Amino acid sequence: FFSSTMSSKQAVAAAAIASTILGNPLQLGSSSSSLSVFAFSTPSQYHRNYASTFLKSSAVSESPSVSTDNSDDGDDNSDKTNNSNSKSWWKDFQLKDSTLAPSVIKDFPILATSFDADGKIISPTPSSDADGADGKQNKRLVYLDSAATSQKPNAVTSALTAYYEHANSNVHRGAHALSREATEQYESARDKVASFINANSRNEIVFTSGATEAINLVATALSNTCGQPPKNARDLYLTKGDEIIITESEHHSNIVPWQMVAERTGAVLKYVPACAATGGFDLDAFTELITPNTKFVSVQHVSNVLGSINPVDEIVEIVRAKAAPGAKIMLDACQSVPHMGVDVQKLNVDFIAASGHKMCGPTGIGFLWGKESVLNSLPPYKGGGEMIDEVYMDHSTYAPAPARFEAGTPAIAQAIGLGAAIDYLNKIGIERIHDYEVELADYLRRRLEDVKGVTVLGPPVGTERAALCAFVTEAVHPSDLGTFLDVEGVAIRAGHHCCQPLHRALGYSHSARASLYFYNTKEDVDEFIAVLEDTLKFFGSLGSDAIEEADSDDNFVPLF
Repeated sequence: FFSSTMSSKQAVAAAAIASTILGNPLQLGSSSSSLSVFAFSTPSQYHRNYASTFLKSSAVSESPSVSTDNSDDGDDNSDKTNNSNSKSWWKDFQLKDSTLAPSVIKDFPILATSFDADGKIISPTPSSDADGADGKQNKRLVYLDSAATSQKPNAVTSALTAYYEHANSNVHRGAHALSREATEQYESARDKVASFINANSRNEIVFTSGATEAINLVATALSNTCGQPPKNARDLYLTKGDEIIITESEHHSNIVPWQMVAERTGAVLKYVPACAATGGFDLDAFTELITPNTKFVSVQHVSNVLGSINPVDEIVEIVRAKAAPGAKIMLDACQSVPHMGVDVQKLNVDFIAASGHKMCGPTGIGFLWGKESVLNSLPPYKGGGEMIDEVYMDHSTYAPAPARFEAGTPAIAQAIGLGAAIDYLNKIGIERIHDYEVELADYLRRRLEDVKGVTVLGPPVGTERAALCAFVTEAVHPSDLGTFLDVEGVAIRAGHHCCQPLHRALGYSHSARASLYFYNTKEDVDEFIAVLEDTLKFFGSLGSDAIEEADSDDNFVPLF
């Protein structure tokens, strides 16, 4: 992958990589442009060492033949502002609530993590900018991947430890003090979730392993008769000819379960196409899809790729007016519950699914909220202990919700940890968190708008969005970009984000995504933008013939 347009330093760096990976397969990946970039199927330390070499060499590159400056290509990037105000506005910008993130960072020890010159993790230290033993400056962690999972405050990890050290026991029916204490803490967590989303009753909260299981619980319960009428005439079910409506923008966990339901029952699965311009929710198309045969609608509250906030009030109004009587509505609320006030009574939907690990809670815990009457009209999801009323050798009867959906020993510690996370969020205030993130998200969006060669997916500047931005660039494949940013301590996510249909609709196979939470600062965004610009400058300097073109982006296999 040498080219006459490469500088001598770039050629030396390329030769070093080639010699290092000799005998190992080289995986090529291409971006949407004619420039092909590469990732190496080698141990991570080689990624880091030679990526660093590349970044250094790009600073002195000679006569680059490709630039990320697209000012002459006639596309939208040519309209990105170049005046002095656009270049300096961010330096004087200040967040209105600039004290929030600094006041909570100390509660998240992992955010003090730093990396040495080889990219190896250094245990969190008071000074993340201190020099390493070799005199080279360490790099601090800039964590911009909270849409995948949030970091955990001390209050949550301490609650987990305290449970295991002082209250560890199985819940319910235990006759001893430890069991009573564990049960009290576990059920207290249910109360906290119910209060957090303003549920009518604690009985409307079903603990699950996460949002994926919550959606699958409902989907399986509605289809376990394979389209045949259930023995209990009061049980809800789907059958041949019933219509299920989703959107093209959904996370896979809100697509695949409904495909399975359609296969089992003969129901018809329909979807709202993503808006060609922004990928946002097309209310006109949605209205046309709703018919008297529509029995179930399941959509995201907030897109995990676009950051767009779906118009739930309008969606509910259309369904209640046009769909079958008794049609049910589910919201995938993974990207809303951690970041904004969610009031299920005001939303007037029938179910929401959410993940604990995205709202400062542990992994392995989430919840399904459903109207109590609706939950009790669903058959059990799994059989076993806890979910029964009476068991005989020829039949069983089942407990009411939520117990009927919590078979077996539950995730006790995780639920308690989720309760602690809710306590922590409530102490800060969900409205304060939301207001802070709205401003920080707008700042991130505007800063990305100023980066030449970058296209941000989702709503335009000035439109309220969730605290995340997915983006693409012609200069480098998202997976390579993620690797190079990681070298500098910046953690973002790269791939299709479990939204392959949406990416195809927008004309991309992958994107990079930076996502924020209330512990992120303006300085985090500035560091990310600086490293991003340096990385794009380096890849732009390689030249269009630096590496042979890969046959298809679909052949690219991400390293991680």
